[in-house]
Amino acid sequence: MKLLALDTASGLCSAALYVDGEVMLRETPTTREHARLVLPMVQSLLAEAQWSMVQLDAIAFGRGPGSFTGLRVAAGLTQGLAFGAGLPVLPVSDLRALAQQAAALAPVGTPLLACMDARMHELYWALYEAPLAGQWVSDTAEQLCTPVQLTQRLGVAAAGSAQWRGAGMGLAVWLASEAAPPLNPALLLPAAEPSAREIALLGAVDWSAGKAQPPEAAVPVYLRDDVARPSAQ
Repeated sequence: MKLLALDTASGLCSAALYVDGEVMLRETPTTREHARLVLPMVQSLLAEAQWSMVQLDAIAFGRGPGSFTGLRVAAGLTQGLAFGAGLPVLPVSDLRALAQQAAALAPVGTPLLACMDARMHELYWALYEAPLAGQWVSDTAEQLCTPVQLTQRLGVAAAGSAQWRGAGMGLAVWLASEAAPPLNPALLLPAAEPSAREIALLGAVDWSAGKAQPPEAAVPVYLRDDVARPSAQ
């Protein structure tokens, strides 16, 4: 299986090639240069592997939530490359990609909070169960809310919160709020951002599960109602 993976949903711009379980990665931190950086990353990866686009099986991309501009970059490039090479696409949740980064923190059966900074004092988040056979299962729909609302919706009791696992830069926003419960720093990845590495790994899982879609399915999921309505993964 050969997959190209892209992610530009956050302050990390990245691209990866997945080949039968192995991942080649290009990534760099950036705030506004995703559109300029991501295509050269793709070209560099293909040149190193000595492949053309038509030799791939599919393109996986981080479909959101995340930066509005960044999501449009990944979706637009994915759609264009997929149409040009006649490839299917694999939209992958960026929150799910965050959960994948924290796999070592959460044994099977342990809940894990994936949380991104949505700006404007809000958070993107979803709660996951640790993976079984590589497949993360979400306990909640992906949501947008304030730190106070997050605490309320999770029903986190201060006495039982020390063993909570978490990943994503939204954790810092949550923990800085007065509503935050006490959490164990050793079980958190507060600097984690979605990466094409995890998009590739999860894309491979979804490919095996028959979840590939036509190129026109490469669309962003924003979560904010005033930008776009959420779409299915």
